[in-house]
Amino acid sequence: MGSARPRFRIGYCTSGLQGHRLGDALRLLSDLGYRGVFLTLDVHHLDPFAEDLAGRTAHTRSLLEALDLLPVVETGARFVLDPKRKHWPNLLSTDGADRREAFLRTSIDVARDLGAPCVSMWSGTNTDGLSESDAFAKLRGALERLLAHADDANVDLAFEPEPGMLVERVDQFHRLREDLGSPERLKLSLDCGHLLVTGEGEPHDVLLKERDHLACVAIEDMRRGVHDHLPFGEGDLKLEPLVAALAEIGFDGVVAVELGRHSHEGPAQAARSRDVLQALGVPFGEA
Repeated sequence: MGSARPRFRIGYCTSGLQGHRLGDALRLLSDLGYRGVFLTLDVHHLDPFAEDLAGRTAHTRSLLEALDLLPVVETGARFVLDPKRKHWPNLLSTDGADRREAFLRTSIDVARDLGAPCVSMWSGTNTDGLSESDAFAKLRGALERLLAHADDANVDLAFEPEPGMLVERVDQFHRLREDLGSPERLKLSLDCGHLLVTGEGEPHDVLLKERDHLACVAIEDMRRGVHDHLPFGEGDLKLEPLVAALAEIGFDGVVAVELGRHSHEGPAQAARSRDVLQALGVPFGEA
């Protein structure tokens, strides 16, 4: 690794600890030395539709602060809006897009009340077959309203290109951002494994290029062309130059390991990920 020392807060995604109560998951991560967390609002973790959201959010903030965990609010819960259909409705849906937008407004409010710097979100798939121009127009309209809400809350929107969705590549994110007038509040939520799926370039090279736009970063292994989040060492990710790139650009936000399909072995994967990253100079358990 290069001579620069990483400044980012290493985190883990609660989507990889779905079998744990949220408090237990946060304490587990803190005990392992993690200093950040992608907190996915879900039916089992800070359910945005259950009673007393404000009270539960205040309690969670107190715990996060006591454990010195910096949160990013993540909105990719699979069935939080529809128990039968994954990630549905979304901002492009002809029926129900307003429900997704309301959920994202609530997520912004939760981020504000948690002290989280940003909310990570995505476009959704164009399942209803809108024309490309109509789909992007619909997305722009929603983002204009959400950005206004985010500005009032002093929270950034971190937009994640997601394979198979309307916006799946970083260049599409930039097109969208430019069409909106390049708002300061609209930043990039970069999943490094996704870059291996879409073939946009080596993740470490993309990180260097996108240094001025990053709000948060997800890391995991992945095979080229296959959207399947894997533990480090099981795919094609070059982890050492990725960590070096993050150090070189001085990124100081949350970089979180995302293994949402490994909750059945969440504690072991969180510990193993720490060991792999720590060996590359990533600081754990340090102020």
